[in-house]
Amino acid sequence: MSTRSWITLITLALLGAVIYFGRHELLKAWGLMGQVDLWVLAIMIPVQIASYYAVGAASFSYLRKKGNLDHMSQLGMTRLSLELNFVNHILPSGGLAGFSYWAWILKHHGVSGARATMSQVVRFLLTFVGFAVMALVAFVVLLLNGSMDRMIGIITIGLIVFLLGLMLGGQFLIKDRQRLERFSQWLAAVSNGFVRVVTFGRKRQSVQAANLRNFFMEFHDDYEEIMQDRKILWGPFLWTLLANACDVALLFVAFWALGIVVDPAILVVAFGVSSVVSVVSVTPGGTGVYEAVMIAVLAAGGVGQSQAIAGTLLARVTLLLGTIIFGYVFYQMSIVKYGKSTGQGPTR
Repeated sequence: MSTRSWITLITLALLGAVIYFGRHELLKAWGLMGQVDLWVLAIMIPVQIASYYAVGAASFSYLRKKGNLDHMSQLGMTRLSLELNFVNHILPSGGLAGFSYWAWILKHHGVSGARATMSQVVRFLLTFVGFAVMALVAFVVLLLNGSMDRMIGIITIGLIVFLLGLMLGGQFLIKDRQRLERFSQWLAAVSNGFVRVVTFGRKRQSVQAANLRNFFMEFHDDYEEIMQDRKILWGPFLWTLLANACDVALLFVAFWALGIVVDPAILVVAFGVSSVVSVVSVTPGGTGVYEAVMIAVLAAGGVGQSQAIAGTLLARVTLLLGTIIFGYVFYQMSIVKYGKSTGQGPTR
């Protein structure tokens, strides 16, 4: 069986896992359809497209500043964003699965693996910066209008501190060449040790330490260039801020379609916490974890539990279906096109 066929089968299996893990949410969302204003719900379509476009633009604006992908159209950029979102939703990695796919797909457009990865790191870190900024604004708004719940206040402050700590930790690792080199050696040793365990010693090495070191050194060089010209980050930051705003707007529209108006500041906090927690989820696309955290935070913010459940499920299922339906088509087209030309697929 060819590599493309295996990739297709694995993708379909993972897609089935997403549907299986989300089957209860799908059934509940279907039961809510009689209460939904479909005209209001339809607003989610252009907002979701804008969100995907902004996510792609955050990475592409960085890459174009570095002299890559000048030939790619806006339509192509949106298509790749749909593919990336699809990959992130079918694998249990909260968005990290897209790093491998992104590097593989951009290799066919003349972008090195390290630079493709750096574009994703930039997007992730700036997304977290955007979360922190929006959470801080939400905190101030809730404080000023007198609707600040003690628990929401604690959650918001905790979210801001966590995001800032994550960003500082990432910078601490990347900025020092020797530290990053030691990390690459440690990562190679751990990866190969894991492979030896799961293969019962039949495969001794899957990661070449020298190749991994070269990858991280190129990664570090990109970081040094960014530090010398920090203005290059303004474009990606504004795009990630727009993407975050669109994602919160999608939640607002979902609740509105059910006749429920939720304070956008509460939605900002709930969305931020849910997104961060789903990164470590072991279920595909964070299914189950994202919803549970979202509902808990909304309930803590004064939203009725039944309303929180209804709005969250409607938003989540609608977005998942849109991502899977459109993303899978473009994903499969890329697998067929580039798998045929190279005989290889993206590594996981």
